[in-house]
Amino acid sequence: MRLIGVYLLIATLAVGCSQAPKSGASSQDTTQKQIKVQQIAPQKLEIKDPKAVAERLENLASSIPQVESAHCVVFGNTAVVGINIKKDLDRSKVGTVKYSVAEALKKDPYGVNAIVTADMDLDQRLRNIRDNIRAGRPVTGFAEQMADIVGRVMPQLPRDIREPRDVETNNVGRDTGAR
Repeated sequence: MRLIGVYLLIATLAVGCSQAPKSGASSQDTTQKQIKVQQIAPQKLEIKDPKAVAERLENLASSIPQVESAHCVVFGNTAVVGINIKKDLDRSKVGTVKYSVAEALKKDPYGVNAIVTADMDLDQRLRNIRDNIRAGRPVTGFAEQMADIVGRVMPQLPRDIREPRDVETNNVGRDTGAR
């Protein structure tokens, strides 16, 4: 008797799941036209003269009140703008000034995709990279500064510190033949 009940339950579920909707609307209506929309994000402008763009963005950022100086480095179609804010400015106002710089750059076709930082160390490193580029050492200067930035940003985890091996204790009883 139970076996018959199980078979009936399975048959009912199978038949119920295979029926089409009775309201006349099918899940795949072939008479309705589908509209395809291609979403296009604004393309970054190709930067053909990085020095001119860097100078332009530096001037825009420097024109904001409370910004003492700005330094810009352009690589590819991306610009990084470091701003040096007045030292007596309250820390809570730094974000406001950085936001104001970003607003000013947003109105510029080359600055709309720029990255703005108010970190003093990164601003100094951007200045060094810019000076190296102007001195004709773009790759070397960039690589050196990026190594310094990564070295500063990377955390030092205590579990990654390895104890130096004691050469004498590891070689006791073994003759490696090479000395």
